[in-house]
Amino acid sequence: MTTHSPDRQTFARSAPVRLWEDGFALDPYPYYDALRAQGPVGWAELAPGVPAYVVTDRRAALDLLHDTETFSHDPRPWEATVADDSPVLGMMRWRPNTLFADGAAHVRYRSSLIDTFDRIEPHDLRARVHRAVRVLVGRFGPKGRADLVGEFARPLMALVFNSLFGLPDSQSDRLDVALGKMMEGGAESAEGEAEFGGYILELIAAKSEERGDDLPSRLLDHPAGLTAEEVTWQVFLTLGAGHEPTANLVSNALSRILGNAQYYSTLTSGARPVTDAVVEVLHHETPLANYGIHYARGPVSFHGTWIRAAVPVVVSYGALAHFAEREVTGDRHPRDASHLSWSAGPHACPVRQHTLLIATEAIERLTQWLPDMEPVVPRERLTWRPGPFHRSLTSLPVRFSPRSPDQPGVPS
Repeated sequence: MTTHSPDRQTFARSAPVRLWEDGFALDPYPYYDALRAQGPVGWAELAPGVPAYVVTDRRAALDLLHDTETFSHDPRPWEATVADDSPVLGMMRWRPNTLFADGAAHVRYRSSLIDTFDRIEPHDLRARVHRAVRVLVGRFGPKGRADLVGEFARPLMALVFNSLFGLPDSQSDRLDVALGKMMEGGAESAEGEAEFGGYILELIAAKSEERGDDLPSRLLDHPAGLTAEEVTWQVFLTLGAGHEPTANLVSNALSRILGNAQYYSTLTSGARPVTDAVVEVLHHETPLANYGIHYARGPVSFHGTWIRAAVPVVVSYGALAHFAEREVTGDRHPRDASHLSWSAGPHACPVRQHTLLIATEAIERLTQWLPDMEPVVPRERLTWRPGPFHRSLTSLPVRFSPRSPDQPGVPS
């Protein structure tokens, strides 16, 4: 990678593509096209007055994700340039956890998370998901209608993660609402961050006082010797990264399944595994569309673009998927069928198997309970939540034959 003076190809002179606009939530693909027209690395705004470089090329993304010498995950030099009330700070500000650490600190934080999650037995996680599905379907099943975003995917993740982190079901709504506000990056972002922070602080205070059979207690007792503050920020990251993208993965997969009756029938009959639908979303409609944020340690030329220090360099997983669909060979198969939704390099998702298990079990269990669900709104008329980072439905209304938990033939 060279560090010569910038040449004429510099995207700072291009009009930034505004990823905070309502139009981006409605249809992000023209925005990705505009970014890609600038080259492998485009120039965008994550919020008004908050510029960023956005990587839309697979080779450039892999180079960025693996280059720990040229790029850092520490956003503090950037934070010094951003207003305190910036709506994207909730998702981007520095915290002492694995996402924002480099080198030995990153290894220490990451190993503690991996060790802690490795102690979750698949059968135990599966049982927690099944219980959460039963609770939620018990609420809306008798009505014969539901919003699979607001009444299923999001509260399901809150129930599952509350359980893993040792909190009662009564706290799940609080978690869900706070994370939703923070992720959207709008006017309520700071309020959501404060609410989520309060939730985590209360959780860690309780576990510091009395341990339980839960993830925060295991982190507090891990041989890495994390302080209570470090555990707080590890949990902040894990809950946020686990709840929101996994909820979006479930709802995006359900929208694709229900929008294709033939596809749905192959899943409910068992002829095709639900995993296929989940992996399809990871390929084509990834729930965390723009993230993997890096910062150049100094000015550098990267894939034809002069990158300034203290400016975010974002990986657009959504754009990578969009352009991969176009790159086909003569037999019409993608040139590279893999996806980068789990990221890559030293910061790749450490809990992908847990995420896949939660999503596939939730969808399988729901379709067993309610095998005749049908969408109320055509897929092309569904609406999407604003925000530069995610691909997240606002709602997914469905109808079905009313069913109660005590009816014969329902899953146990």
